[in-house]
Amino acid sequence: MRHPVTTLDPRFSDQEAVATPWDETQEALDAAELFWICTVRRNGRPHVTPLVAVWLDEAIHFCTGPAEQKAINLAHNPQVTLTTGRNDWDAGLDIVVEGDAERVTSRERLERLAKAWTTKWDGRWRYQVGEGVFHHADPAGGEVLVFAVAPKKVFVFEKGTFGQTRHRF
Repeated sequence: MRHPVTTLDPRFSDQEAVATPWDETQEALDAAELFWICTVRRNGRPHVTPLVAVWLDEAIHFCTGPAEQKAINLAHNPQVTLTTGRNDWDAGLDIVVEGDAERVTSRERLERLAKAWTTKWDGRWRYQVGEGVFHHADPAGGEVLVFAVAPKKVFVFEKGTFGQTRHRF
């Protein structure tokens, strides 16, 4: 298990704030239903889109079709930022994860991920494992690439008692 160096940034934190522990951050990542991902186009412009993801083996995993803009962008630049959080001002956590997206092609890992998606989403997101890819359970769904992002840096913005935590790996 990787353990980050965790610090509270006093410049952006209330005096009473304490750093959000890594365990609490992981629980929030695991529970999150929606993430926003930012990839970079060839011309340097950002591309942001929502997606569902699962937290497994200390990484965020997400899927995309091979012709989608995310996949096209990742083919030339693996750097991504994923965000999740709440739309409230004074409650909850907002989390920003920075890292590199790497393709997942191992059958064993894909099998575990397909099960994780089905479990987390009560069967609403079901995948079958193919050769280095997922296939939608719906026959018309087609092939899906799977990526993992092991965090390099994670920012946690706690609301209510405002605090900004940084986890650096």
